[in-house]
Amino acid sequence: MRLSRFFLPVLKETPADAQIVSHRLMLRAGMIRQEAAGIYSWLPLGFRVLKKIEQIVREEQDRAGAIELLMPTLQPADLWRESGRYEDYGKEMLRIVDRHERDLLYGPTNEEMITAIFRSYCRSYKDLPKILYHIQWKFRDEIRPRFGVMRGREFLMKDSYSFDLDEASARRAYNRMFVAYLNTFDRLGLKAVPMRADTGPIGGDLSHEFIILAETGESEVFCDSALVDMGAPGLDVDFDGDLQPLVDARTSLYAATEEMHEAERFAAEVPEERRLSARGIEVGHIFYFGTKYSAPLGANVTHPDGKDRPVHMGSYGVGVSRLLGAIIEAHHDEAGCIWPESVAPFGVGIINLKPGDADTDAACQSAYDALVKAGKDPLLDDTHERPGGKFATMDLIGVPWQLITGPRGLKEGKVEIKRRATGERFEVSLESALSQLTADQAGK
Repeated sequence: MRLSRFFLPVLKETPADAQIVSHRLMLRAGMIRQEAAGIYSWLPLGFRVLKKIEQIVREEQDRAGAIELLMPTLQPADLWRESGRYEDYGKEMLRIVDRHERDLLYGPTNEEMITAIFRSYCRSYKDLPKILYHIQWKFRDEIRPRFGVMRGREFLMKDSYSFDLDEASARRAYNRMFVAYLNTFDRLGLKAVPMRADTGPIGGDLSHEFIILAETGESEVFCDSALVDMGAPGLDVDFDGDLQPLVDARTSLYAATEEMHEAERFAAEVPEERRLSARGIEVGHIFYFGTKYSAPLGANVTHPDGKDRPVHMGSYGVGVSRLLGAIIEAHHDEAGCIWPESVAPFGVGIINLKPGDADTDAACQSAYDALVKAGKDPLLDDTHERPGGKFATMDLIGVPWQLITGPRGLKEGKVEIKRRATGERFEVSLESALSQLTADQAGK
């Protein structure tokens, strides 16, 4: 992509109403535009990152055996009346009446609809187990939307729903999602700590939140610091095997959100030097809730004994759009975003210090073609902005690598490479630069 053709409306000043780093940088870098309180347009730069996050989430759901579908944003209110949640959910639910006087709602979550889909097609234990998921926009009418995409009213979410014959098999599905989430966040460059959590309006008796530690977190969290040092299970994990030891290794250590915190237990179970109290950002939430929805909605299957019983269910959410803000909170400096290579909007930023100079233009074009061929998704700054402005823009938008090319360096047979994460800069030949940039793998 050539910057002269791209739509990148960066701001020189920080908007006064942006309270946290991710909100400020997303506005300044031209990633989002506010249309109403808690509702944003995703501009090209932000949209590119959002789609990369979405794809990683999708790949890890697929790896864990979940099957993707797509449910609508609008849902019939009658489904929610069947479950008993329509009146209970509160003012966060956006209720709508269509021209035929039918009650609809803009989905804040999809337990009812996915249960209705399941009951229409699955009636025997032979149809189980199943994990179905979609990635779809949600709406919750927050009373005080704030912090940009971290607490918006409209947001992109991945929700999975598991269907199993009994509690034992349902807990195996829970473990699949638990492990898949750890791998997902690791691929996104985040350290997520699973913590015991309140089930809230979703219901159920088993729940964990996945928390990113950050000063701007919405609530206080408490955990054994050994959890923060524990690595992800890894992409070679066998999802058809026994995942309980992987889950037990993490849930046996103390970790709880503010609502679930037990001060006496924390003091008794965790050595003083490992007691960690911090602020946290929730990026994922998983629940097992048994027959809470399947029983009232009649999602029954015939068991091997010939009797019909409601299936056991769980739900598993990831805030895809929220993750973008969380990644910025975890990876930034005073100059701007520092994207992990797995989700960066562009892999390499090529800075042409003198557009119109034949040798410089040719070198930049050669580099651009080579990087495109290598799948590095380069952004070529071919604008007539001053060098200082070009450097500031590349730092602001957080492209992991910069290839700086100008007539003076080319006369000496050199270009400059800058690594955004460390600020490290070094001069090499163009050929050497391209060799290094095309060989570097995401995450290095």
